[in-house]
Amino acid sequence: MQTLERINYIKKWIIDYCSSMPKEPESLVVGISGGIDSSVTSTICALTGKKTIVLSMPINQIKAQKNLSLKHQEWLKNKFKNVESHLIDLDNLFKSFKLSLNKFNNEHGLANSRARLRMATLYQVAASNNGIVVGTGNKVEDFGVGFYTKYGDGGVDISPIADCTKSQVWEMGKSLEILKEIIEAQPTDGLWDDGRTDVNQLGLTYQDLEQAMIDTTNKNHKKYLEIRKRNLHKMNPIPVCKMTDD
Repeated sequence: MQTLERINYIKKWIIDYCSSMPKEPESLVVGISGGIDSSVTSTICALTGKKTIVLSMPINQIKAQKNLSLKHQEWLKNKFKNVESHLIDLDNLFKSFKLSLNKFNNEHGLANSRARLRMATLYQVAASNNGIVVGTGNKVEDFGVGFYTKYGDGGVDISPIADCTKSQVWEMGKSLEILKEIIEAQPTDGLWDDGRTDVNQLGLTYQDLEQAMIDTTNKNHKKYLEIRKRNLHKMNPIPVCKMTDD
């Protein structure tokens, strides 16, 4: 599938999904980080013609990440009349959350809590606008290595680009003329004060991961399987204790 064809396919899929719902949603709600995945997703949402609400939700965010998110907001609003944007600063909410749970301090847990606070914010905005929350995860993250927060950025209503590799997302970004700064930025989940990148955390680039996913003889395939195994609990259905008696 060619890049433009892929973009149009996803756009139509979103429109068809909304039309198939018992009560068609009036808006699409997307959290934007200044990264390529959320930038592409929000742009395709805007292309549907439906009201698209984009939220920048900084939590102790590094200035460069916050700036990219705001730049994308402005780019979208200048390009599409159906886009509404909001900056929702969650610094104080996160500070209160940490203070309330100071007996249970854990760095990794708090990083994931940022994603979960953003998820709750997205759903509140969606509820007040008869909307649905649109996920921004790609195929490598969502179905390859499980690089997302359970019930955080993994908590969405639809996932339009979850069957697209990171390379395909970058190509769509170029075709959509997403800001060059965003296309060239190092991918990051934005959950850490030190601004660590996805490569820092995964130990492999997305290009390496894509090859390792499809080629069992690839030198990185074993590393890919190790990462995947750690995160399978996110990708598998929730375990249910089945009763033997009816």
